Amino acid sequence: MQKSPGRRKFRNSPKAEFPKRQRRKTIRGFFPSFTSNMQPQTPNIKTRLFLAWGVLIAAGMGLAFNLYNLQIIRGPKLTQRARNQQMVNLRPFVPRRKMIARNGDVLAIDRPVYTVYAHPKLFGKSNQQMAKQLAPIVDKEAAELANKFESKKSGILLASAMPEEIADQIISLRLNGLELIPKYSRFYPQQDLVAEVVGYVNVDRRGQAGVEYSQEKLLERPMQTVRLSKSGNGMLMPDHAPDGFPHSDNLQLQLTIDSRLQRTARTVLKEQMDKYRAKRGAVIVMDAWDGSLLSLVCLPTYNPNEYSKADISLFKNWTVADLYEPGSTFKPLNVAIALENGIIKPDDVFNDPGYIQVGDRTIKNSENKSYGRINIAQILQHSSNIGMVQIMQRLQPSVYYSWLERLGLGQSVATDLPFVVSSQLKSQDKFIATPIEPATTSFGQGFSLTPLQLAQMEGALANGGKLVTPYVVKGLVDSKDQIHYTPTRPAPRQIFSSATTQRVVEMMETVVADGSGKASKIPGYRIAGKTGTAQKASSSGGYMSGAKITSFVGILPVEAPRYVVLALVDEPQGENAFGGTVAAPIVKAVMETLITIEQIPPSQPINQ
Repeated sequence: MQKSPGRRKFRNSPKAEFPKRQRRKTIRGFFPSFTSNMQPQTPNIKTRLFLAWGVLIAAGMGLAFNLYNLQIIRGPKLTQRARNQQMVNLRPFVPRRKMIARNGDVLAIDRPVYTVYAHPKLFGKSNQQMAKQLAPIVDKEAAELANKFESKKSGILLASAMPEEIADQIISLRLNGLELIPKYSRFYPQQDLVAEVVGYVNVDRRGQAGVEYSQEKLLERPMQTVRLSKSGNGMLMPDHAPDGFPHSDNLQLQLTIDSRLQRTARTVLKEQMDKYRAKRGAVIVMDAWDGSLLSLVCLPTYNPNEYSKADISLFKNWTVADLYEPGSTFKPLNVAIALENGIIKPDDVFNDPGYIQVGDRTIKNSENKSYGRINIAQILQHSSNIGMVQIMQRLQPSVYYSWLERLGLGQSVATDLPFVVSSQLKSQDKFIATPIEPATTSFGQGFSLTPLQLAQMEGALANGGKLVTPYVVKGLVDSKDQIHYTPTRPAPRQIFSSATTQRVVEMMETVVADGSGKASKIPGYRIAGKTGTAQKASSSGGYMSGAKITSFVGILPVEAPRYVVLALVDEPQGENAFGGTVAAPIVKAVMETLITIEQIPPSQPINQ
């Protein structure tokens, strides 16, 4: 059968075109799936768009709710949290105030020091070379340092408080492997000169004794905690610091102690203690007009720069913390009580046979001496126990007791030194009921007080009868010696009349001129004084065998009394150890320096 010509044309001519209808059919035949999905496409797009918009709206609502939660509900808390992260509470370290003497000498000061560590693993030289260079600076043997460097690779402590000038030497060497950490340390330039007054601070920079302890509030500069801004890397931003930060005042604490007088008192006291092999000693110099202490010395003492090496018992100032029986140095005060009450007159005469019977007790003079008929001034000159008992027997015990209380016995001294103890006095009932109590009190036994309290009482004889408060803190002064703060002190109390005290001082002058206090004489100056050689009371009762405290109290000048000097030497050894031989020379040397410092004019021509 014959094939159609059109079919042949298709097969033989690939470029031939399909007819229009045929081409449509052919396209449908080739893409059946595509054509079948063209119709449902519109509803699917709408669904997807609806779902997308729903997701976006839900997310927006979620973000809006979260924003509301963060901004409104949790906003204040988050704001505070952010501020806490951006701010820091800071109380800057401020050096402790400097302490100076009355004459301007520095007694205590904060100075920069360094803690020095060695890290051998970072050394740029051998251990032996490093040890050789560092040994003379840190005051150690080179071999010792080399062994330390070999023993550890890091963190070897070379010094805990290296002074700045020595640290500068190490820094100048430019050695690798050394770490210097700066800090402040309390330094006492006078070393042990005023240790019993100044005290010391511990490693926590807290006062532990002396003025460092009692006046800590004045020595610590006030510096409140401030809030400063912090940058992202943790650095403080000074542009947000309050005005005046971190400025601190330049005030310093000035004491009434004169370091020149202190040095003299310490030197002569040590000489006498060494000479008489004494246990301990003390010297107190007081301006009786206002109670200021110009010198207060205790021996033995310690170096506050090396307090950790000292015996802890030395931290206690025994002139305010220990009690003793004053003995004959209390006799002038008893004479003043008797004169004030009118039971004696200055020219009264008493008979001293050397002993007196009081109840079942027999009282004797020192060395069993008897002085016969003597006046009141001679009773003080010879330190007659018998004469004093006879004087005070004229006064009713109840009246006598009230006067002892007025003087402050049984109480503590109101002073700015720490650890003050109260003096001891028998109960009033026992004092009145037992005749021996007033008798022994008349010559300074049977009760106890501190050396500072005795100086305070003797000061009442030197200032016209007023009991003043002893003190060592003058106040806060600036670099120009202008006073910015003065502590409030109790007002003086009038105890005796000025007429009575002047009579007693003139009687005490005869002790120096003609009596047991001749060793305190200074040519050209009128000096009043009283010796004392008292038995030491035992803690178990009674008195210690062979133990005594020698003392001497001097008042200068007699024509216008002002200064009181008290010297005590505890347990001096030797047959010639008495108040007039041991303590009186100390008072003389101290008064000679006092005369020079205070420029006290002579009372009479020196050649007399």
